[in-house]
Amino acid sequence: MSAWSRWVALLDTREDGRALAVVRVLVGLSIVAAMLEVVLPGTLPMIWLDLADGGYRPLGRGSWLVQKLGGPSPTVVYGLTAVTSLAGASLAAGVASRLSAFIALQGFLGVAWMNGHTAGSYDFVATNALWLLVLAQSDATGSLTARLRTGTWLPAADVPAWPRWLMVVQLVTMYASTGLQKVSAHWVPGGDMAALYYIMQQPSWQRFDLSAAAWVFPLTQGATLGTWLWEVGSPTLLLAFWFRHTRTRGGWARHTLNRIDLRSWYAGAGVAMHAGIHILMDVGPFSYLTLALYPALFSPDEHRRWRLVGWGIPAVWAVLMVGGVLGG
Repeated sequence: MSAWSRWVALLDTREDGRALAVVRVLVGLSIVAAMLEVVLPGTLPMIWLDLADGGYRPLGRGSWLVQKLGGPSPTVVYGLTAVTSLAGASLAAGVASRLSAFIALQGFLGVAWMNGHTAGSYDFVATNALWLLVLAQSDATGSLTARLRTGTWLPAADVPAWPRWLMVVQLVTMYASTGLQKVSAHWVPGGDMAALYYIMQQPSWQRFDLSAAAWVFPLTQGATLGTWLWEVGSPTLLLAFWFRHTRTRGGWARHTLNRIDLRSWYAGAGVAMHAGIHILMDVGPFSYLTLALYPALFSPDEHRRWRLVGWGIPAVWAVLMVGGVLGG
């Protein structure tokens, strides 16, 4: 086969839609939770309304969608927040998933970037995930659409695999670029590795007083080094992912990485890291938005066989999501 033929054959790979369905549900509910984190504490008027309407600063004209709707008036802002939440719920339920993901994407962009002072990198995680779900056939199983079409919630349904693979690429791109940007002496090996300690002492990040971290400073140094190595080493995850997909081929590297299953170790460390970040620091919906993509690391067959994938990651995600909403 020519290189082009192999590429076409690769993109034509199909698989059961179970893994994509899990990601769809978690991402949809994460969008709802992200809206609730702003609405329930009553902070929406302060950060997403213009100074003239009770906000703390002038917001300008807003995104293209906000401009088309007439500007960042209370009616537009509250309406977009409600529509985005409903679209997230519809996406989680699996009702017109591609359309729901697109509406949630545009609504989230409209409100999350209403005020550049309150936007964060996690907003890109959310919008990139939503765009991938626009492209994916994620409601073929595990959805209300599947239930109405087949009479069962989890029918066997083959879907294109490449959207799930792109979700893995998204994770690796996010982690690797983040690690490569950590170039200060407080992060990289050879420096004092005090970055996490300093971060935990900043009131803007703390959930509670973390001055006691001074007593365990060497542990924070180890966590700093471990986080940096984990992020800059994330491209190896792509190699492990590819080796798992091509496990019938030979080679000692493929055999070794498949035997130890680097993906599982990497995912386990990531879950622990995000849980720690979420417990100690207020980083908005970042942790559970990111974990919503973790089920894409594993094939549908693995979701069926391995309960830690099918239930463990969603369980940790749910705890972090509920904690974020209630803690907000």
